This record gives sequence, C-alpha cells and structure tokens, in this order.
Amino acid sequence: MPNLSIMIKPASSACNMKCKYCFYCDELKYRDIKNFGMIDDKTTEQLILKALALANGDSISFAFQGGEPTLRSLSYFRYFVDTVRKHNKKYCQIYYSLQTNGLLINDEWCKFLRQNEFLVGLSLDGTRDDNIYRLDKSGSETFDRVINASKLFNKYGVAFNILTVVTKKVASNIDNIYDFYKSQNFKYLQFIPCIRNFDGENDNKGIPNSQENASKNNISASDDDIYMDNKEYAEFLSRLFSRYVKDYAEGDYTSIRMFDNFIALYKGEKAEQCGMEGHCTYQFVVEGNGNVYPCDFYCLDKYLLGNINSLSLKEMADSEKAKDFILESLERIPRCANCAYFKVCRGGGCKRNKQAYDYCEAYKDFFDKNLHLFRVFFVV
Repeated sequence: MPNLSIMIKPASSACNMKCKYCFYCDELKYRDIKNFGMIDDKTTEQLILKALALANGDSISFAFQGGEPTLRSLSYFRYFVDTVRKHNKKYCQIYYSLQTNGLLINDEWCKFLRQNEFLVGLSLDGTRDDNIYRLDKSGSETFDRVINASKLFNKYGVAFNILTVVTKKVASNIDNIYDFYKSQNFKYLQFIPCIRNFDGENDNKGIPNSQENASKNNISASDDDIYMDNKEYAEFLSRLFSRYVKDYAEGDYTSIRMFDNFIALYKGEKAEQCGMEGHCTYQFVVEGNGNVYPCDFYCLDKYLLGNINSLSLKEMADSEKAKDFILESLERIPRCANCAYFKVCRGGGCKRNKQAYDYCEAYKDFFDKNLHLFRVFFVV
C-alpha cells in the first residue's frame, strides 16, 4: 500500500454525465463554490513538488477522480506524468489510478494509460437495464459507450476494475449482473452501496452530528427506490457472496473488493480499502484550484485544510482540523463494543457510509449466514 495517497480532481466537479445518485452533486450544495475550474499547470507542479517532499523517497499514489477527470484532456495527464518524472529525484515509487465514466476513452487514451501503468476504475451499474441512473447530460443512456471503453482497455492491456454503485435495482438483479460481468470477463469488481444525500437538517450544514444518530437523521432522507434498506442490502451481500465463494472453490476466482477485504480482516490482516479498517486515514483530496480536503466525501468548506499553492502537505496534515477529522472517525458506536462481528465489520466501515445510513442489521445478517464460509474456504 502506498505511503502517501493523493486524490486529484483535475476538472473539479465538471462532468459529462448526470447520474441520478451522484454524491458529489449533493456535496456541492453545501459549499460556497460549486466548481473550482480546471486545475492549471502551476497548481499541478506545486502539488507534485509538495507530494514528493512529503513522501521523501517513499511511495505515492496519485488517483484522479471527478466530476469526470478525462475532461481535463489527455495532454494534461501527459504533462502530469512528465512533471512527476522530472522532479522525482529520490525515485519514489509512483502509482497512478483513474476513475472514469468511460465516455471519452479512445485509442490514444488507452495507449497512454497502458504505457504509464494506470489502474482504471470504470463505472458501470450492471446490465443495460440496470444502468438506468447513469445518463449523459442530454439524458441518453451510456451503456454501449462504457462497454466499448472496456473493450478498448482489453485491446490495449489497460488494467481496470468495474465500479458498480449498488442501488435497489442492482441489488435485486445481482445474479444476472454477476453472470453478465463473467460473460464480459470482468475479473475485478467493486460494489459500492449507493450513498444517501446529506439531510440538510442539522447544525453542520447537512452533516449528521454523530455516527450514533446517523440512522435517525437519514431515515426519511428519501423514499426514492434508488436506495436499499437493511433487508435488501443483506440479501444482496449473501447472494453475491455465494457466487464469489462458488467460483473461488471451482478455481474461477473473481475479485470482489469488499469480500477480499472482509476476508483479510477475518484472517487478522489489514484492509487495503479506504474506510474498511473502521476509521479514516490521512489522505488528501486536491480540487481544481488547489484547495485540499481530507476526504472525497467531505470536500466541504468546514473541512478545508488549506491550498496547495500556499501551504505544504505536512502543514495541512499537522493541522488541528486534519487531526480532528481523524479523531471523529475513531468514535465507536456503543453497540459495537461487544459485537461478535466487530473484527470484520469494524462498526460498518467508512464514516460517510455510516452517516448516510445505518446498515448494522444488514451486516449482522450477512455475517450470521456466511462467516463460517470464511473459515472453510479462505483460512489455510
């Protein structure tokens, strides 16, 4: 795992899609400036120099996200990689990743991504019928364009994962979706529960005041059928895990990141996925103007750590605001103290997920039914 993790929003919140459940669109409602514009070369060089200074020879992960980061243009990404190469005097190990909706991916993008060993997260919510919430700005479906991007990645040997937001529709159709992904030879999958919006009804500009009252604050957040309840999420987890275990037992393993991490935790190892250790860690999210925040889910005015053009990353990491953000995540919900599943659940994982909705009963149901399989199949 890289020593330093930096997420960059080179196109800020600009996007060529309008997904119905977009958490970043909701986040923008709670900050004064909605879009900070495209990141410029000066800010980029400052970011790279300060990242290399903080890493001091250790490894760095540069992850590009949005909005839609490819809107910043391929020439920008070439500039970024060239600038890192120019200034990396201590030979830090550099890891690159890109999360994209795939609409702008073409042969030239693929050649660049492969040459520079980018790991790509490609967003797709299952089959054509399941992908209904992922529309472009004109309201047209995007399914065929995403599948075309995946074929281009395969053609050029670009490493990629499929990122699926788990809506109520996805959860109810997970067997068909898994079969479809297998038919496409998608071997690395991430399933991310659809995050409810900030409720906007409390003193912190839409941020629940504690993890313990998160369920209460959001219980009426939306009656839209995008979001799962505990019963639906528990059933989704168990159905998907049964497919995961069956394929593993038959020598046809498909990586599902959440399950990979649950198993690591069960075996006493560390989770590599952000949030699954049950608390936040130090990372930096850099917006288009150089503003720095402690997490992609909290790019809000109250969490602003500073600007990369005026402060070092170390100064921001050492700030009281950054420390308080980490400490907030260490607050343990009282009911977790004696829970038999805390070792693998870690109190529900990511702080933002817990603040969005309380899935405690879903996790209990899942582990009640499936934890014995962890021991049978995955512990040597």
